[in-house]
Amino acid sequence: MLEGRHYQNAYVCDNLEAAIDLFRGRGLTREPMIIPVDQQVLTPQGLKRQKGRICFIWIGELQIELIENEIDEAGIYAGCQSNGGPLRFHHICFGVDDWADFRKRVDTQEFPLAMERPEGDDPNALKFLYLDARNVLGHYIEYTWMPDAMWQQIKAM
Repeated sequence: MLEGRHYQNAYVCDNLEAAIDLFRGRGLTREPMIIPVDQQVLTPQGLKRQKGRICFIWIGELQIELIENEIDEAGIYAGCQSNGGPLRFHHICFGVDDWADFRKRVDTQEFPLAMERPEGDDPNALKFLYLDARNVLGHYIEYTWMPDAMWQQIKAM
């Protein structure tokens, strides 16, 4: 399953500030906002906690997500193997326009569902899920849906 608009490459790092420094002089035009994240995600093994810090760096139309992991009960980020450098490539992300239509097809495609944000009562809340495509592509694939106002806010970060 590959669909939507590719807008993000994501990397896991051990030190978020040091990772941000790597982009200074390499396309970083404004200081990124560091966002603490502490959330429950739904996995095939049930709810799991993920805690860490992230930031988004825009280089043209490509968003670079940097992820510093603190707690990862699902092992999605903690299991990202070192490549000897300060950044470890983790996933690409696609945005989809119709979440309900997309979500119907997730269970019938080849890549296992690794985790997803539980759907709450707010129909305008961010939606995301990860498919485990490591056996074919070597990385995870994230899919997201968000209302236009949220998308504009993320682009402005």
